[in-house]
Formats: sequence, C-alpha cells, structure tokens
Amino acid sequence: MTQFDAELETRLTRYAAIDSQSDEDSPSAPSTQVQFGMLNLLRDELTAMGAQDVTLTDYGVVLATIPATAQGPTIAFLAHVDTAPAFAATGVKPRVHRGYNGGAISFPEAPALVLSPDTSPELGKKLGHTIITASGDTLLGADDKAGVAILMTAARHMLTHPELKHPKIRLAFTPDEEIGRGVDKRLPADIGADFAYTFDGSSVGEIEYESFSADGAQVKITGVSAHPGWAKGKLVNALHLAAQLITALPLTTMSPEVTQGRDGFIHLTDMSGTAAEVTLRFILRDFERQGLAEKGALLRQICGQIAALEPRATVDVTIRPQYRNMRYWLETDMRPVTLAQNACRTLGITPVSKPIRGGTDGSRLTEMGLPTPNLFTGMQEIHGPLEWVSVQDMGVATNLCLTIAKLAAK
Repeated sequence: MTQFDAELETRLTRYAAIDSQSDEDSPSAPSTQVQFGMLNLLRDELTAMGAQDVTLTDYGVVLATIPATAQGPTIAFLAHVDTAPAFAATGVKPRVHRGYNGGAISFPEAPALVLSPDTSPELGKKLGHTIITASGDTLLGADDKAGVAILMTAARHMLTHPELKHPKIRLAFTPDEEIGRGVDKRLPADIGADFAYTFDGSSVGEIEYESFSADGAQVKITGVSAHPGWAKGKLVNALHLAAQLITALPLTTMSPEVTQGRDGFIHLTDMSGTAAEVTLRFILRDFERQGLAEKGALLRQICGQIAALEPRATVDVTIRPQYRNMRYWLETDMRPVTLAQNACRTLGITPVSKPIRGGTDGSRLTEMGLPTPNLFTGMQEIHGPLEWVSVQDMGVATNLCLTIAKLAAK
C-alpha cells in the first residue's frame, strides 16, 4: 500500500469513465472534440489545486507549472489524455477488484472473456493488490489515464507540501498520442524544460529510452469499374489487387503476430473500399532507420509489381514519417535516464530498460530536442478489453515521480 492509493483509484475510475478516444481519420487537432472533456477537466483541476501558468493551448495541450522550492534543472512530466482507437472506448465502466486473490477475473458485459495469470502473467504477481479493469466491452483507458492520474496525484502532493524540495516542474497533458499526432512543433518550446519524462509505460521498474522508429503508409488502388454482367475484358477489381498485395507481403516473417524483441514489421491496420477503389493503411516499424527504410522500399516494390501486372490499374503509395527511435538522441545525453534509474534504486526498485515495441510522445519530443524517456505506470494488456492496472503499481509510479523531483533538487 502507498499513501496515494485511494486518490489514484478515485482519479483513474473517474477519468476512465470520460470518453476521450482519438480518431486517425479526423483532420482536426485535436482529432476529436471529446478529448476536450479531459483537457478542460485537467485545466480546471490544476487551477483549483494552485498550479501556476495553467494553460490550454490552441493545439490542445494542458500546460502547468509547479513552482520550484529548490535549485535544479526544470523537469517536465507528461501523459496523454486520448485512448486508443483500436477498440471501443465509449461508456467505459471501470470495475475495482480489491484484494486480488490470484484467480480468474470475469467481466459482466462479456461472460466469455476471462483475465487470468495464465494469459497475463504479470497479474499473477499482484496478489492482494487492488486491480482495476473495464466491464468487458470497452477499453479501460489506463493507457494513459493511469499516467494522468499519477501526475495529477503527484502534482497535488507537491503543491500541498511546499516543504518538499524540488526544482521547477512543468506538467503537460497531450491529445492524440495514440495516433502519433500528440506533439505539436510548438510544444518543446512551450514546455520550456531541460528534460522530460512521459508516464506511459507498463511494469514497475521500466525506464525506456529506446523505441521503434515508425512510418505510416497508405496504398490507394484504383481499378476499372464495370457492370459485372458485361465485365469480361473490362473490369479491373481493386479488391482482387488488394488481396494480391496482402498475400505478397511477408506475413510469416514480418507481421506483428510473428515478431518480437528487436524484430520490426509491416502491419496492415485497416482496409476500405469497393471493386472500383480500395485504400489500405499500414504502419511500418523497425528499431533502426535502415530497417525502416527497407520495409518502405519492400512495400513500394510489391505495389510496383502489382501495377506492372495490371497496367489498367493505378497503385499509389504514400509513406509519411511518424517518429524515430529516441535512443539516437538519448544515448548522447543520458541525464534523465540516469536520474530516473537512481530514483528507482532509492525506492528499492531495480530499473529495467528494454526497447519499446511502440512509441510515445517522448519519441517525438526527444527527436525535437527535448530528451524524454518513458516511465512505468503499471498498465497492462492495453488496447483491448482485458486491459488492467494495479493501484499499488500506480502508487509506486507516483513515488517515482516525486523521487525524481527530489533528487533533481540535489
């Protein structure tokens, strides 16, 4: 148990019930209006607890300052308010399981769904913990409302205990992290910190300073439409060409379901269209720039081959950068990583650093000049209905945040 458990439970269950899902197909920034439900709430709560310089920027980020009580570098702590568009996230009904007994957890909205240590081994380590899940038909949204709850709890504690020594702290709550659009080009300067941390990681002890490099790809296949009764020699079915593209991909060696560790992948995320025209969206991932470039080249090559075999069709490929491995920059300035590792050890936790098979706002911020490793929150099984988090793990993360601030004052 930590002194923050009750507050963390209250905050997470309240925040999780607020719909704040992002939308990759939306051109607006933030991508969804519902995210302002969280953003406006956090702005108001920070103002009420006495934070300074509380602002909601025109690009949808809540910024605030906790004034310094000691000398030291300016540190920023970040979390994102949006939840992943990968699964339903409207009408979230958080469920609190106190004194977890090590058995299976069932879900009232999905009787066939079971969460157990057999499929989620980390759960088996949480005997006696307070576990929070959703009800079975939605995400929980602990990614990253666990991070939001942790930072709001730490902020309240620092503001109500001015005797605690810490340098100037900047807080930032961002939208659209899940769709790779959470970092506006103005954000690093607006934060104004020497370095930063995202609280957007998983198991206790994780300090992540290496992430995927990422590109997004779109393939648009335009065929030739014709009435199927008189289609001989005329129809070019875009759906058939899309099927050829999918089949030609290295599905057994380079898709998410067959890769792990440092393996990268090409992942088809969605496909829509008709026999006349089809749009396919992919994400390309690799830990190295060269590997990422090779995956983009492979996708272009396959599309070129399909276009060559059916010259009446057009196959257009667009690849756009998303983020790059934060290691490229952090390995030249390990101050924030070392500080977080020392804070873990101060709390009796062994720090663990493994490559993230994903990315965070910290990936972009680091690339843009603000070193920003990623720290644990306790969230597990994210982006699906089995998502869960331990309140006690969130308490440890809150203490980590406070300890980083304390050590920076030295």
